[in-house]
Amino acid sequence: MQNKYPQKPGIDFILKQAFFYWNKTLIFQLMFSIIYFAIFFTSITFFAAKYGMLEQNQALIEAFKISTDAYMQKIAELSATDNSRYFSYAFFATIVFLYPLNLGFFQIYRKIDLNEKIVIGDLFAGYNGLNFFKYIGYFVFWFFIYLFTVQTIILAVAWVVITIFVAPLMFFTDKRIFEAISLNFKALKMYFLEIFVCVIVATFFKYLGFGLFLVGGLFTFPFWNAMIYALYKTVFAEKS
Repeated sequence: MQNKYPQKPGIDFILKQAFFYWNKTLIFQLMFSIIYFAIFFTSITFFAAKYGMLEQNQALIEAFKISTDAYMQKIAELSATDNSRYFSYAFFATIVFLYPLNLGFFQIYRKIDLNEKIVIGDLFAGYNGLNFFKYIGYFVFWFFIYLFTVQTIILAVAWVVITIFVAPLMFFTDKRIFEAISLNFKALKMYFLEIFVCVIVATFFKYLGFGLFLVGGLFTFPFWNAMIYALYKTVFAEKS
């Protein structure tokens, strides 16, 4: 990480960088979303049919018509079944499998900086070799902690901020998880405001497309990766 910041870039500079990378790769943003949601919905539909989730949803609707208490009792009853647990495992496995798709954007943005030709295969850089298992291992670790903190909202946001640079550090510099988190802490001391504001903007813009016009969400959904890369470039200088 840089030791001296004679002209510390401001939030506006980081945001402009993020939107620059996003705008330069709109076709890849669309491809990412189509691939992501196609795999996600195909998997969820298959496992929902396999484990009888459609029937369970119908049972919940019928219980809700009776009373709120009946609805809550039915939820507790169904969530304890083996099929519900198996479906939850399948849902989680699908999310984990799709995570490395995000890392392909880091390679794409780096190629833009280096004026190199971008190819479709770059989008799947996170699935190359044994690194795939390293990335999904990190995401499993990240997601479990996120689940424990999400009910508090504040702790969930803190966890996102604390780990925002872990993925690019692992991807570009091959850092281990806890080593990357340590570097993330050091970055927060110098760039807390910039990181926090950019996280809020990225989260808002990511889902803005779905709220305003559904198809637009296919372009804005991957925007988070452009913001992370813009922040990473601003905060860290890689060792040669």
